[in-house]
Amino acid sequence: MVSIPANDRNLDGYGTPVIEWSRVQQRLDQGISQAPGTGGPGRHTPWLATTNPDGRPHVVPVGIVWTDGKAYFTSGPGTRKSKNLASDPHCTVTVATEQFDIVIEGQASRVTDDATLGRLAELFSFEGWEPTVREGAFYHEFSAPSAGPPPWYLYELVPDTVFAFGTAEPFGATRFDF
Repeated sequence: MVSIPANDRNLDGYGTPVIEWSRVQQRLDQGISQAPGTGGPGRHTPWLATTNPDGRPHVVPVGIVWTDGKAYFTSGPGTRKSKNLASDPHCTVTVATEQFDIVIEGQASRVTDDATLGRLAELFSFEGWEPTVREGAFYHEFSAPSAGPPPWYLYELVPDTVFAFGTAEPFGATRFDF
């Protein structure tokens, strides 16, 4: 089910109208990441921020699939981001796209049911990575260098707040609360 914001708030101090959620949703639905090997100026790299046990931030690039109003990403169980999420599920994903700089704040939870894992494995395959599902996680011969060895856990980030900052006409800045 696609989430609809409970409210929005214009953050722009220059008289620009509120950014319509439908435009942000459409951009997210187009895909956040691009397939591996498509680096360069056209690439949109999502960044995940979690909190270390001592309160310092931890930020790393991740591959993201956006579907049904949620962001999905993977992480090996031994990585700092997985350990951080186990102790504090609050996190933020940011990405700069051609239309918007987007910030997604919420809580991530590990996905373990085979039906969801299978559906998301298929969606990740459209991004150029084709994991298989077993034992409640993803397996493949490779993943991102920072992901650690398999298995890779799948996390679902349910947005509490999304910020959209226009990077093209008509610009603007809007906060969406869910």
